[in-house]
Amino acid sequence: MITGIAGTGRMGTAFAHRLIETGHSVRVWNRSPAGAGAAVAAGAEQVADLAALARADVILISLTDAAAVSAVVAGLADAGIAGRLLIDMSTTLPAEAQAIAAQVAAAGADFVDCPVGGTVAPALKGQLLGMAGGSAAAVQRARPVLDQLCRRVEHVGPVGSGARMKLAVNLPLALYWQTLGEALALLRGSGIAPQTAISLIADSSAGPTVLKNRAQVVIDTLNGTDQPGTFDIAGLDKDLQLALSLAHAQGIDLPVAQAAAPRYAQALALGLGGFDGASLSRRAAE
Repeated sequence: MITGIAGTGRMGTAFAHRLIETGHSVRVWNRSPAGAGAAVAAGAEQVADLAALARADVILISLTDAAAVSAVVAGLADAGIAGRLLIDMSTTLPAEAQAIAAQVAAAGADFVDCPVGGTVAPALKGQLLGMAGGSAAAVQRARPVLDQLCRRVEHVGPVGSGARMKLAVNLPLALYWQTLGEALALLRGSGIAPQTAISLIADSSAGPTVLKNRAQVVIDTLNGTDQPGTFDIAGLDKDLQLALSLAHAQGIDLPVAQAAAPRYAQALALGLGGFDGASLSRRAAE
């Protein structure tokens, strides 16, 4: 079986590494061919066009937004994907996932939306959290690939359910960095060192997994050196905006999320988009 990957950014490349390591034959395509270099170095076959990618048995899609996913699916459909399985691991709105699924179905292929929790490091270890939306048959068909990438794959419902669950998972994380900054603001002028404060917060009920795992990154940021993000401020802002869009469409009030959105806009305006969420905390604590 050949597994194709459309999009070799950080996560797409990590998927390629992991699948090759676990014995899969991997074929990759990227809009900018040079961006596939790391995946090719790991042993993936690079193809020049979507027609070649369409000949893979299973195709993973890992792209920035729904517009990019839809364009790639259209190209794959034009090449012919009847009988294939497409797994979209991008983060989109539920309605966008459903529209993409309709494109895939019209081309005679199966579709699963399965965004994941986790970044590059857990992807390389097969330790992601998969949130799969689709028919039972399609999700079952996807498991031989998803089980290599994820420590847990949960079938959460029909297409669009995976997208909805991913936004629910990421919203508290986006809000946490602002909350942490406000907590640290209470320590301003106290003389308590960042490493002491973060150590105590991480060791308490106020310390989520992300802080326990990235405590040193947070400390280094608070000491004045912004750290590159594996899930950076730009990515957090994107998912925050998607959550707010979904809430607006459904008439749901998210007052805390709405209050955090301008903080993300300020951080992006300061050029912090590529840095860890702790940079948002540093700004809030100043």
